[in-house]
This record gives sequence, C-alpha cells and structure tokens, in this order.
Amino acid sequence: MLEGPKVSQSELAKRFGVSQPQICRIIKNKERILSEWHRNGDPERKRKREGKDAALEAALLRWVEGARAADLPVSGPLLQLKAKHLAEALGRPDPEPSGDWLARFGARHNLAFKKPPAEKGDTEQPTAEHWAGVVLPGLLRSYTPSEIYACGETGVLLPASSPGKGESAGDRLTVLLCANADGSEKAPLRAVGESPRPRCLRGINLGQMPWSYRASSLAGMTAPLFTEWLQEFNEGMRRQGKSVLLLLTKHEAHPYLQLSNVRMVFVPPATALAQPLDRGIASDLKGHYRRRLLRWVPAERGAGQPILLDALHMLAQAWGDVRPRLIASCFRAAGFSPDASAEALALALAPGPLSQEQLERRALMDEELERDGEPADADGDEGTTEGEDAGEPAAVQPCPSEREVWGSLATLRRYLECRATSPDLFQAFYELEDAVHMVSAS
Repeated sequence: MLEGPKVSQSELAKRFGVSQPQICRIIKNKERILSEWHRNGDPERKRKREGKDAALEAALLRWVEGARAADLPVSGPLLQLKAKHLAEALGRPDPEPSGDWLARFGARHNLAFKKPPAEKGDTEQPTAEHWAGVVLPGLLRSYTPSEIYACGETGVLLPASSPGKGESAGDRLTVLLCANADGSEKAPLRAVGESPRPRCLRGINLGQMPWSYRASSLAGMTAPLFTEWLQEFNEGMRRQGKSVLLLLTKHEAHPYLQLSNVRMVFVPPATALAQPLDRGIASDLKGHYRRRLLRWVPAERGAGQPILLDALHMLAQAWGDVRPRLIASCFRAAGFSPDASAEALALALAPGPLSQEQLERRALMDEELERDGEPADADGDEGTTEGEDAGEPAAVQPCPSEREVWGSLATLRRYLECRATSPDLFQAFYELEDAVHMVSAS
C-alpha cells in the first residue's frame, strides 16, 4: 500500500484504526521492519516480542548459527543444555531454562529442531553387512583393545522398600555401562533415577563415590545427561593421554559430539552383530547385583530393605565383580575386537552367550566353591581352654554378634561416604564387606 498511489498518513490512520504518529513511525522504520519480518519468516506474527534475557538469547542464537554453519546437528535437548551452560557463565540466578522458554525462543527466531541426519563417514554406510564386514574391521585395526570402548544402558529395579521422601517402592534405575575391549578399564557407573534430590544422598561427598547419580523423568537416559557423561569421559581420556574409539548404538538420547580424545562410531541397528553389553556383560552385572540383594538380611543388619544408596553401592560392587576375561570374550563374540577375525572359527564352534539363568547359576556355584574350599580348621580351636594362661584376665571381650558387625560396617561406610578423598577407598571397603560375609556364611 505504501508503494501505490500516494495516500496521506491521516487517511491511513483512519483506515486501520491507529494514530497518525504510529503510521509515521512505521514509514520511518519500514526497512528495519521488513528485514526483521523476512528474517523471522512467520507471516502470521504481528508483534515483535523480545525475551526477558536479551544477552542470553543473543549468545545462544550465535551458537546455533555457528553450529549450523559447521553442519552440526542441533536438537532441542542439546540447545537446552547449551542454554543452561551459557546462563551459568552469565551468572544468571536461575540457570535452568524451561521447555516453555525454549519453545518461545525457537518461535521468536524461527528455529525448527528436526531429527538430525546420520553422521557421515562413520555411520552412513550402504548396508549393514558392508559395515560389519568391511567398515568395522578397518576401524578396529587402528586401535588396540585397550583403546576400543563400548557403552550402553541397561535397566535395573530397586528392591521394594518403605516409601519415603525422594524414594518409592519399586523404583527403576537406568545404568550406563562403559568398558574397553580387553576389560582393563571399566568406567564408573552412571545411574539415572526419577528423584532429583534423594534424601539418602544428602551429606554425601558425591564427587568421590565409585558411582554417580543423575535424575530424569521416568528414570531414562536423555541427550543432555548423555552429553554431560560424554564430556566427562572425554576429559578422562585426555588426562590419560589416550585417543579412543567409542562404539554405541544410534538413539535419540545419544547425540553425536566432536570430541578431542574420543571418536564416536554408531553401530547400525540392523547389523547381525550385537553389542558386547548384550552378549553377557549386562547380564553378568545383574546376576551379581541380584546375588547381593538376596544375601541382604535385614535382621542381621539392623535395618529394613535396601534403599537407593545401598543399591548404588551394590551396583558398584557388582560392576567390580564382572571379570575382565568375561568382558574381553563378549567383545570378541560381538566382533568388536581387533583379533575377533582370528578367533571367528573358535567362536562359531563354541557355545553361544550364557543365558541369564546360566550366569546366575555360575555365580552361585562360584560362591559355593569358594565356601567349600575353605580349610576346615574349626576343630583346631577346640580344647584351647585347658592350655590358657592363668595370668590372663578372666573377663574376655565377647564375640560381637552379626548385627553388631554389620552395624559397624554401616557406620564405616557412612564415614567414607562423607569423608572419602578417592573412590578407590570404596574398593577396599567392598572387599572387607565381602570377607565379612564369607566368614558369616561359613
């Protein structure tokens, strides 16, 4: 209309029901208004609303433009995580952007978060058979077994306990497992639950635990949580001076990141090769975890059923019980080891992966063998009263009951939870706890 026959500002104001000064401002700022309208790309939008935090939005928009210029996928969860980091860097009092804020930010700047395409190179292969037979062996030849890692999630159920604040009966945990091909290194467990602030974790030095805990809805792994773990894993490899290969399945909770010391390779879902974790590693972990749950005797420990904190320690102990030899065999069975091809014939003739029932039965048999193999020296202590020194005091400290022993161990564990300076201290504590259990069961 402004480009047609000349019309006075007063007549335009009457036609559209606005004031003449408003028409004057529109004509004066015509170029800027049209530029912003074209950049927004939303012809239905009538108002230009600014966000409450212009500095945060400007920084986030620059990051999005840079990521897209570099052809990097940008998803909603990843953008929310980046917004949180930028808010913390800017010193905002509430650095946790909500999903509604993210939706408004996307609408203001015409951002659509679509499912990112498969990464080129490592994941875009013509067929699954070609990937398994050609691509994977070529990747593995560039790394030693200690530099080849696989990670994935598995679900475990918490024991039914008395519901309390932050814990409820039958809670579920998602556990992230990661290990290398020769079993020489197992990353600390990352557990994901529903409760963001469990009461039982208050006062604990969480940074020195042999496990870590995060929360999400439905206790499932999310892209921001996995991104956080990836960055921590990459930092750990950088400190060790290692450049490693990380094999994992393609999932919406597994975003692709370009990392300095970790090369991510997604396994095509249609391949005949199963992940090493599915070949027996996760099952072995669950078998050891269930065995520890079954031997928890509330009457002896002077407590009820295990709570979330107890379950996290049991999972860390169970992860330590998974032997390197079993991990290495699962990697070879999955074809994720450089020497897998040389052992292909032996693996084909050997039995398949153990079922869950077989793994649990083997764990129980190992425990019974350890028990039966103990030297029976109980009789050697009989008759010692006759040879006792008469000069010793008559009052002898009585042998503590099992309830007292477990209570003392619980006190020691709580002390380590609050004052430990290294996760390695818990490995020594777990070994002490296992030794006490063997003495109690003999």
